[in-house]
Formats: sequence, structure tokens, C-alpha cells
Amino acid sequence: MTIHALPSYDLPDTPVNNKVNWRPQAARAALLIHDMQAYFLRKYDMAQAPIPQLIERIAALRAVCKKLGIPVFYTAQPVEQSARDRALLNDFWGPGLTDPSMHEQQAVIPELAPGQDDLMLTKWRYSAFQRSDLRQQLADLGRDQLIITGVYAHIGCMSTALEAFMQDIQPFLAIDGVADFSLQEHQMAVRHVAQRCGVSLTCAQIQDSLQA
Repeated sequence: MTIHALPSYDLPDTPVNNKVNWRPQAARAALLIHDMQAYFLRKYDMAQAPIPQLIERIAALRAVCKKLGIPVFYTAQPVEQSARDRALLNDFWGPGLTDPSMHEQQAVIPELAPGQDDLMLTKWRYSAFQRSDLRQQLADLGRDQLIITGVYAHIGCMSTALEAFMQDIQPFLAIDGVADFSLQEHQMAVRHVAQRCGVSLTCAQIQDSLQA
């Protein structure tokens, strides 16, 4: 009922065919670093692919965003979640971070720790938009594009992309800036976003577009 140990695999980094030709723009985009908490990453062997690659590529993308004045958002699940707050998640994933033995794994990993100017969202459901003010914060910042990185690609990252699309925000899934339960599920998420709700781009493509 909890998340099982996850296999190592190399991050895909090949561009894919997208249905639309949207490109991220520095004046319109925000970056989301999704659930990069120790609890989720320790399901992998953190010394093996995809984790070192993932951290390196998200950090490089974040550095570009910082340089360009692009706002950076983080999501993180809390350790305090009442039965009502956690609700159906218990049936699928068990107690998660509410288990006292997991509390010390709540923080975002040090390599990607939020800075003073970064924006933190409490994560309650798969989508970062659920029970948060992300949509309003993006509107207040004049942003209508969201670059999505983090874990897990086919769960929270894809759900966030779908909901962004339904709220008229252009989502961009970073192909090699997300990781998943398996290469197959990773590739499924990349294809689904590319064909149904957004654009899937490599981190290099995103950086080039932002700096154009």
C-alpha cells in the first residue's frame, strides 16, 4: 500500500513530437519543482540513475530561471495530515509522511532546497493546483505558463499539467527533469502531455527557449 522500491533507469532525453508548438517564454513562465522531498526520492537508490541526473538538470534549470527573474514554486507534502485531509490517499498509499518514522524525510533535498524568494505550496493531492492558491499566485505574477519538474511524472506531474491546461495555463513537462516509477510510465506521461494538454521538452530545449 506504500510506494515500493523503485528501479534505476536512465532519464530519457530525446525530443518528442508535440501536438502544439508552444514554447516557454521568460516573461510568461514559472518553474514548479514538484515533491522533491527525501521521502519520495529515497524510494530509489539515490546514487544511481535517474536521481543524480534528475537533481543536476533541475538545478541547472532553476539557475537559469533565477537569472531571468522567473518565479520558482515548490510543492511539499506536510507531515501533519488529518484523516479528513489525507482521505483517499490512505487507501492507495498508506500513511505516507504522517507515519512518525517518516517525518525526518519531509524536507526538500538539500541540493534543491528552496531559497528565500521561492514560493512554497502545501501539497494535498496529486495536482499542485488542488487546495492551493497556485492559480491565483500565477495570475498575480502575470504568468500563464508552468514548467513542471520533479516526481513522479505519471502521477503528480502529469496531473498538474492536465489541470494547468484546464485553467488556461500552458504546461511544459521537462522530459529529463522528471522521474517516475519506471521508464515505461515516464514515457507514457511525456507522450500524454505532448498529445493531450501541453508540451514535453528536454531541459536543454526549455533553457534555450527561455534565453532566446
